[in-house]
Amino acid sequence: MKDEELKETLTRSKTVAVVGISPKEDRPSYRVAAYLQSKGYRIIPVRPDGESILGEKVYHSLTEVPREIEIDVVDIFRKSEDVPPVVEEAIQRGAKVIWMQEGITHGEAREKALGAGLKVFMDCCMKKEHQRLL
Repeated sequence: MKDEELKETLTRSKTVAVVGISPKEDRPSYRVAAYLQSKGYRIIPVRPDGESILGEKVYHSLTEVPREIEIDVVDIFRKSEDVPPVVEEAIQRGAKVIWMQEGITHGEAREKALGAGLKVFMDCCMKKEHQRLL
């Protein structure tokens, strides 16, 4: 993972679907999403329940997000073993980037996403990389 590729992705991306976001303000998923939103990214919360997080409608899956909303990055806050179905949905949905947060890796899902033409970042924090590079 090269800094140039990270910086380009962070600069070009506008919409981030945060899969596994928590409505609790003290959770990393919430803090990362709030930070990204404060930097001008549109956040799309994706979780099994809830109505609204950070002022945005909650969708129960990536496939529920209306097609007119272009998803640039799928930022995953789920256990590593839960990543493959998220990657499947991201591919179906036409996302451009899979971003697995710190501690989250899945080699098979990575290869599938790369094979479908998506960029993949694993085991790194989108917020920390943004702070470091931008």
